[in-house]
Amino acid sequence: MEQTNDEKEVSYKRVDDLVLRMLEPPGAGWAILLLTCLFCVGIGAYSWTLQILFGIGESGKSHPISWGFYITNFVFWVGIAHSGTLISAVLYLFRARFRNPIYRLAEAMTVFAVLTAGLFPLIHLGRPWFFYWLMPYPNERALWPNFRSPLLWDVFAVSTYLTVSATFFIVGLIPDIAICRDRAKTMFRKVLYTVTSLGWSGNMGQWKHYTSAYLLFAAFAAPLVVSVHSVVSWDFAMSIVPGWHATIFPPYFVAGAIFSGVGMVITLIIPLRAAFGLHELIRPVHFDAMSKLIMLTSGVVTYAYVTEFYVAWFSNNPYERFQFWFRPFGDYWVAFWGMAICNCMFPLLLWIKRLRTNIAFLFVLSIFINIGMWLERFNIIVQSLAREYIPAAWGEYNYSMVDFGITIGAFGWFGMWMTLFIKFFPAVSAWEIKEILPVPNRNKEHH
Repeated sequence: MEQTNDEKEVSYKRVDDLVLRMLEPPGAGWAILLLTCLFCVGIGAYSWTLQILFGIGESGKSHPISWGFYITNFVFWVGIAHSGTLISAVLYLFRARFRNPIYRLAEAMTVFAVLTAGLFPLIHLGRPWFFYWLMPYPNERALWPNFRSPLLWDVFAVSTYLTVSATFFIVGLIPDIAICRDRAKTMFRKVLYTVTSLGWSGNMGQWKHYTSAYLLFAAFAAPLVVSVHSVVSWDFAMSIVPGWHATIFPPYFVAGAIFSGVGMVITLIIPLRAAFGLHELIRPVHFDAMSKLIMLTSGVVTYAYVTEFYVAWFSNNPYERFQFWFRPFGDYWVAFWGMAICNCMFPLLLWIKRLRTNIAFLFVLSIFINIGMWLERFNIIVQSLAREYIPAAWGEYNYSMVDFGITIGAFGWFGMWMTLFIKFFPAVSAWEIKEILPVPNRNKEHH
């Protein structure tokens, strides 16, 4: 019986051909996708310009909901960034082989998601040109940030995460960029890859030091999976707002971040696999493994939801009890039940084995996961602020077209960087796929 593409083993040369095929001159589809992303970025830029010209009142922020779409988007994009570090660093340390064809795209997603998340604290300021007030530097006005504020912790956590994840990402690219350099057909690409490959020749000495350094970076980046989103959760947990003041937030946020990040990886990798014919490299077994990771993290997130309600009831605190009654039955009940269905109920379908490798189903499910995790952050932020302690201070969120425009612009910004990346740099790691090839196929060609 003839083997299918998903069953065939590939050789070194075949891996190079498949990976480099993605870097061929762009076609109409790629150009349309890039223009669509740029159009969305334009919508976001126009909306932000309106806010700067006419004031922060153009957004939906109002008393008592001083955090709205902007911090919802900030937490969402920081969460999206987390699965990249999990797949690239943590699973590398555990030698999980299913990560090899997918981790490069996850790493790129991490870097670009952090770049997207970093925009929202600036947008949220209202006067972004004063962002440097957050930095602890000597000045004649004696302006020093409050180091006890979780908001300042965000500055250090996110900047550290961006630095480490970008370094890890660039280091992992070097051997594959050298392959691109050796087979580049245009002067622009030849120069680009010669500079970015940093003189890589692939000799034994380089590989020895490279693998040691890569392991060190992985070990250094792994704790960030826990630490960074724990710091983001302290923005909420350190306050006394009903629905926020909870010790469960750090593990709850970390599990939710991994859950949403894996969902975004599937959302990105399925179209990439179809567009460039990567069926020989990204196989059903990889989707099966990612589906199991979704099942695990969805279970943890569901447990956290239930625990929140139980603790609110068991505490006998009337404010906590009211907050968790308001979420499913109050003014924003649609957001709560949308979150519960997308994050808790739909992933249960993955217990059906054939659905774990059904590409169309996984793509739809991943989109629902992204929607559900955005709604989760909306529930935590908007609903808790809408109903605090004093009824006289209650209020509703004033939805604004500026909010929606900047949110659309954020997705366009992220998509723009991803679209450019997959056309100029290898989105699949050739050298790590070669590491797990069967021995007979390793010896078919000399690389």
